[in-house]
This record gives sequence, structure tokens and C-alpha cells, in this order.
Amino acid sequence: MSARQARRFWISGRVQGVWFRAGTREQALALGLSGYARNLLDGRVEVLAQGEPAALDALQRWLQRGPPLARVERVDVESCGPETCEGFASR
Repeated sequence: MSARQARRFWISGRVQGVWFRAGTREQALALGLSGYARNLLDGRVEVLAQGEPAALDALQRWLQRGPPLARVERVDVESCGPETCEGFASR
């Protein structure tokens, strides 16, 4: 079994007001990830996700597309230290 990891993603483009956070939460829960998704004042969405590396990779692939109404222009990602999160929240 792989060790749990944490990654932070910043998604740019048309990603607010298009169910991006709700879709991210749905995907993350299906993949067994914990963390959160939140809108930022600059129009991006920030996602913190924790879990197995393969699940994080799958979430990253989904974030590059997003839900049907989104237009993702860029996804920046960095590894980070784990936080205490239960479930996956849309903030």
C-alpha cells in the first residue's frame, strides 16, 4: 500500500459559478480523498486533497477538465504537508 500524500491545486479559467467545487467534491469522495475546494478572490479555485498517490493523480486529471460548464486554462500543483481533514468540504 502506498503512503498517503497531500497536494494543493490552483485551477484557473472559467471555474467559478460552474459547479466546479461541487464536482470536485464528488470526484474526491469517489476516489477516497479528503480535503477541500474553495473559491479564491482572484477567480481561481484552490483544492487541497489528501490520499493515495493514484487517487490524487486521477483527481488531477479530472481537474484539468472540470465539469461540463467549466473552461480550465491552467492547473498548478504542489506537494504539501498533510492537514487534518475529515471528508471533503466545499468551502
